[in-house]
Amino acid sequence: MSAYPLAAAMMIASGSIHAVVNAIVKGGRDKMAARAFTDGAAAIILLPALALVPLPHGAWGWLAASAAGHAVYLYALIRAYQVADLTAAYPVLRGTAPVVTALVTIGILGEPATPAQVAGIALIVAAMLMLAVGRHIGGAALGWSLFTGLTIAGYTVVDAQGVRAAPTPGSYIVWLFVVMGAVVLAMFGAASRGRIFRQLRTQWRPGAAAGALSIVTYGLALSAFALGPTAPLAALRETGMVTALVIGVVALRERVDTRRVAAVLAILIGAALILRR
Repeated sequence: MSAYPLAAAMMIASGSIHAVVNAIVKGGRDKMAARAFTDGAAAIILLPALALVPLPHGAWGWLAASAAGHAVYLYALIRAYQVADLTAAYPVLRGTAPVVTALVTIGILGEPATPAQVAGIALIVAAMLMLAVGRHIGGAALGWSLFTGLTIAGYTVVDAQGVRAAPTPGSYIVWLFVVMGAVVLAMFGAASRGRIFRQLRTQWRPGAAAGALSIVTYGLALSAFALGPTAPLAALRETGMVTALVIGVVALRERVDTRRVAAVLAILIGAALILRR
């Protein structure tokens, strides 16, 4: 039996959980501190697991590139969320990522994709960008959101290769979270001149929750990449935009219109096309 249905289900679940993590970060009073505590908590949670998994021989280069890429991504993400609503920035940054990922993995790396999958990827990207249309988003917010999307595509391609090169998916996943947590805490601590650590008393609980969820969401995504093609699976993760829209409306009190409802339906149709193979 093909492993693709399992990989697809894992990626769809990953997308919804990812939206929850982003909502926690967006809802934090100090977004840089919220993101730093998220990655720091994930690293602490998985630190004991380093003794249980093999060293990621064959994937050290991918691991280093991913840690650097995630650091740039998180800085850009925080800047985007500082100047835009979740329902404005999230569709742009997530919509940019799968099309760039598809261009690289299908066009350059030669990974397989069926016509239905390509159509599904295109529909999901168009739908997410439609979600941002009509929403006020300034030039700075748009620029940071687009740049964030490019960084997402970059680390997606790197991690898909890295998790396949490592001795086991678990090895790459554990080492990535621990290394990334150390890098992000150091980077944001330096960028804020230590300010983020003064927020620990008030933000450690949501940070710990988001950290645990981030392990689940990206752990599922990396495990899925070990089982199937990068571009269609990366696009399926963007079905989490449906969850992000619900959170934005219900929890963050952001407004929604019929165009956004139509875009959500288009995302679901795109996902159905990808699942057809």
